[in-house]
Amino acid sequence: MTRQSAATALDSLRDPSAASESGQPGQHVFRPSGLMISIHCTRDLLEAVELGRPSTQTDRVTFQRPDVFAIPARELVQRMSEYTPIEADPDEPASFIAPDLLLGFWRPFAADDEPTEEQGYFFNSVLLARPGYYDTPAQAAARLQQSP
Repeated sequence: MTRQSAATALDSLRDPSAASESGQPGQHVFRPSGLMISIHCTRDLLEAVELGRPSTQTDRVTFQRPDVFAIPARELVQRMSEYTPIEADPDEPASFIAPDLLLGFWRPFAADDEPTEEQGYFFNSVLLARPGYYDTPAQAAARLQQSP
């Protein structure tokens, strides 16, 4: 998708009756629930869409039924592993990547046994990316050689 098409789609999610000073057209919007929706573009093409955890459940982000921001991170990883391989992010061990689905789940630290510590008990953001987004430099080079 082009940057312009992505920006138009993003803008359609904006709630004009609850404009946020933090929202930036063509980059991200904040819904009244606190849900942040952000687009990441490179060379005028959409690379990824990131969703940030809302403060209320007015907006929900689901995958195979569970709300990815409303259940504990450890439980979400367990449920995700029933559908697809999911692994700890090598750069941020409290976060996880489902490489086959091009999904990344982020939290700043792990607090799996502390439900009152929301920043580490739940995921704070989920990122959906284009194929190749998580490639290492060697994998990207191999992908380029396989292209016609």
